[in-house]
Amino acid sequence: MLLAESLFDTTTFDHSSVFSDSLPVWSALANLKAYMDQYRYKSELLEPFTNGVPLQEPVIIHDNTLIPVKECEIVYGDSCKGDLVISQDGRRLEGASLIMAGAILIGVKIAIGKGSLIEGGATIKEPAIIGSRTEIRQGAYMRGYCLIGDRCVVGHTTEVKHSIFLDDAKAGHFAYLGDSVLGNNTNLGAGTKCANLRFIPGNVKIVVAGKIEDTGMRKFGAILGDSAQTGCNSVTSPGTIIVKKGIIMPNTTAPSGYHQNRQRIR
Repeated sequence: MLLAESLFDTTTFDHSSVFSDSLPVWSALANLKAYMDQYRYKSELLEPFTNGVPLQEPVIIHDNTLIPVKECEIVYGDSCKGDLVISQDGRRLEGASLIMAGAILIGVKIAIGKGSLIEGGATIKEPAIIGSRTEIRQGAYMRGYCLIGDRCVVGHTTEVKHSIFLDDAKAGHFAYLGDSVLGNNTNLGAGTKCANLRFIPGNVKIVVAGKIEDTGMRKFGAILGDSAQTGCNSVTSPGTIIVKKGIIMPNTTAPSGYHQNRQRIR
């Protein structure tokens, strides 16, 4: 049986309980809706801005309080490195997060961690959990049930739906992730697509240790182990699992199944 511990280090992941100790790793995707529906969102803080109308002005969040942007100085550095600097009266507001004008929030079940940046033009549908020092860049589209860890990137025109990013996972440019899991320190090359739906009816089935496993899911994209990488314009077929530090070369379609060697998939 392919367990989460064989692909990820979840010891520092704030949402490690979404993974099972005894069920196959893809059970996390089956658990995701229940986990996020039961999460305690601080809805009252963002409620005035979650009606689907683009923000007219930037919003600064610090210590569960909204800070008027006119009172602050903002230095736009790399959020993942802690270089987004927001100051008020010459004092740095440690852990302050910024939602830029033009961002669209839909629904009140949206959580944003400390030191994160939501750029203008990004669209976030509930439910969404965004960790600390994470960037949701211009044109990103989060379609609901997106669980994003710390120091992650959901990049320009990247679409994410019903997926999990562990800490330091990055999908920086023109990517699609449906019903997928990115491990710690994974990086998707520009144009990576994680397909999640077979052409023919039925659940996604994959081969693990020579045996065909029925995942029980009609939609199942890819699971990439810690520090795995994809090259530009690569595609994963539904039900693709990549081992830790695995590599998918550019312009490659990875077939479904568990790729358990650290070989380069060409």
